[in-house]
Amino acid sequence: MKITKKENFLLVENENDSLTEFSSKLTKQHIEIQKENVVVNLTQHPNISADQLLAFLEISNVHRAENRSFILINDSLGIDELPEELVIVPTLQEAEDMIQMDEIQRDLGF
Repeated sequence: MKITKKENFLLVENENDSLTEFSSKLTKQHIEIQKENVVVNLTQHPNISADQLLAFLEISNVHRAENRSFILINDSLGIDELPEELVIVPTLQEAEDMIQMDEIQRDLGF
């Protein structure tokens, strides 16, 4: 797992693990990243299934409950195929935009 610190988020990328192993490692390391907005880049998995993405639902819910953004990047599936609790966007730029919108909403108390 590779973690890169950006201006207002951490970019997390899978290096060589299966998606199941990757989501498990990310969940185990949540305490280290819980204070940051997190973007998980899954673009290297072009044929990802909805079931594979659901492996990230638990950590997403925990992370967002702590008032931080948790966003997945992948363009294989449409948002209609996943629960609305799982935030997924097709590009890094859209993930950055989503974090900015989330930060504005938090600042305004929503």
